[in-house]
Amino acid sequence: MLLSSISSKRLNPFSLLSPIHLLFSSTSHSIFPNPTSHFYSQPPNPLPNQPNFDCQTVRETLSCYTDDWKRALEFFNWVETDCQFSHSTETFNKMLDISGKYFEFDLSWDLIHRMKNNPYSIPDHATFRIMFKRYITAHLVNEAIITFDRLEDFNLKDEISFCNLVDALCEYKHVIEAQELCFFGKNKELGFNVNDTKVHNMILRGWFKMGWWSKCREFWEQMDKKGIQKDLHSYSIYMDIMCKSGKPWKAVKLYKEMKKKGMKLDVVAYNTVIRAIGISEGADFGVGIFREMKDLGCEPNVVTYNTVIKLLFENGRVRQAYSVLIQMLKKDCAPDIITYHCFFGCLEKPREILKLFDLMISNGVQPRMDTYVMLMRKFGRWGFLRPVFMVWKKMEELGSSPNEFAYNALIDALIQKGMLDMARKYDEEMLAKGLSSKPREVLGTKLCKDDLNT
Repeated sequence: MLLSSISSKRLNPFSLLSPIHLLFSSTSHSIFPNPTSHFYSQPPNPLPNQPNFDCQTVRETLSCYTDDWKRALEFFNWVETDCQFSHSTETFNKMLDISGKYFEFDLSWDLIHRMKNNPYSIPDHATFRIMFKRYITAHLVNEAIITFDRLEDFNLKDEISFCNLVDALCEYKHVIEAQELCFFGKNKELGFNVNDTKVHNMILRGWFKMGWWSKCREFWEQMDKKGIQKDLHSYSIYMDIMCKSGKPWKAVKLYKEMKKKGMKLDVVAYNTVIRAIGISEGADFGVGIFREMKDLGCEPNVVTYNTVIKLLFENGRVRQAYSVLIQMLKKDCAPDIITYHCFFGCLEKPREILKLFDLMISNGVQPRMDTYVMLMRKFGRWGFLRPVFMVWKKMEELGSSPNEFAYNALIDALIQKGMLDMARKYDEEMLAKGLSSKPREVLGTKLCKDDLNT
């Protein structure tokens, strides 16, 4: 009951593998003396009676270690050397994403060069989209641009890669650099047009991500002045801007303008309209648009249902929100983690939340780390320690490695209940893993004023 069907597919190499994982308990930043030591020079003989693993299972197992790159790398190497699994481009890309998350870029390039030498795992556009994303999240914009220039070595320096770079810059709040790259840089040397609707939509979305509403309006007007043809995606982005900037009625006005122009809305546009009308005119009107889109043959997706559920919760209509969830479970549109987060964020009874948590896992929806953190913080804030431990135990059962936020949520709950010895034990455990602990005077991890003055 407690373990989901998905969890049974995931592997736990640390229960099978020799205790080399003890190497990773060190707080050192790197245990590898040089780039080539990330990999075994010669794979050892496979363990007897090892099953064959498929790419999906390996990727799902790696997903359990997204908050612990060393354990992810250990598993990545173990499944190849001990189980003779041949990594695909997809499994390499997953490991790249994890290593890049912790700014292990030397390791990332080692993986890429290894991919290049293997005909079954050639780097693709997704590979370098990950690299762009990880460099830019680390604010290493120049490195991301240099990576794009290096793509000639992989026959991938093309319009797709350029758009991936621009999209990553805009997604992670480097829209100024994206604009300079597109309109003031070496774009004439690229051999393709960057002054089109698609690129402008990405820049517009970039200003949206920055929350610079005046820049959004200015750029929207510039598109008209430059003669850029606005498409459905342009309108969808700008409706979302109006909605998020506190002007949902303007989003509704744009929706009516689109209908007047005869534009056929897709599910993304309808999702924004449902949200805008729901905020400005009430949940019933939002549900009315939901019915309209279905009548017009536009099939709602999981985001549509999530939008309706949020509107219903915001209007205190919990029973109707549950009805939508039941409708999703009966139809082909299965709920995702965001669906359940809507419920977890609004429900106020621990037993009801835990029951829904079990239902989520039994339906094959894997909790994310922020799911565990949200629930532990919520139960801890209410003073319920037993549910906190139930969530923590489930996290361990499903093979997820707790991050600093999970540890801090558990430690805070223990301190609130006066269980200082146990809280100190978990605090020491997270520090041993190299995770950042919150300074707490009650645990002796925060300097007092007298100590600071000495």
